[in-house]
Amino acid sequence: MTIWKKLYVIYSFFFVRKIIVHFFTFFFYCFILPTSVFFPEVNIPTWSTVYFPFMITLFNAIATPRSFYLVIFWVLFENVMAMHRTKGTFIGLLEGGRVNEWVVTEKLGDALETKLLPQVRKPRNGFLERINSKEMMVGIYILCCASYNLVFGKTVLYIYLYMQALAFIIAGIGFIGT
Repeated sequence: MTIWKKLYVIYSFFFVRKIIVHFFTFFFYCFILPTSVFFPEVNIPTWSTVYFPFMITLFNAIATPRSFYLVIFWVLFENVMAMHRTKGTFIGLLEGGRVNEWVVTEKLGDALETKLLPQVRKPRNGFLERINSKEMMVGIYILCCASYNLVFGKTVLYIYLYMQALAFIIAGIGFIGT
């Protein structure tokens, strides 16, 4: 491979797909767009809020036509997961001490017997123990932005914001995942 092709792969796959996309998705759709309702003089173009995301979602949904009815939920929860990906990217890039805390799969067999893996916490049973504070804070913030836009806004952005806030609150209460 030529050096230019290697640089292109590093830039396209690692930098854009693994770093920039997560930052953009989380900060734009979960902070910049909701915050824009407080400033009526700020006009975010329709192509960036509707057309461009719609085309990306449509291209992703074409690959799974049997699950097309789940596209809206997928987009909303993809924004919730972008928060976790952004956090993981920051931890990984800054070589934080918590970089090894994410256990993706639990290996069973000899490694479990030798105690090389960290002990997994017991499952939480109580309702208050299931609450995830980060998701709840972002969900409540987006809910406040949606309510402000409903009362004082000149756009219908509150429809999207209410659905996005609901997705964050559902994740914050702990109704998704294990």
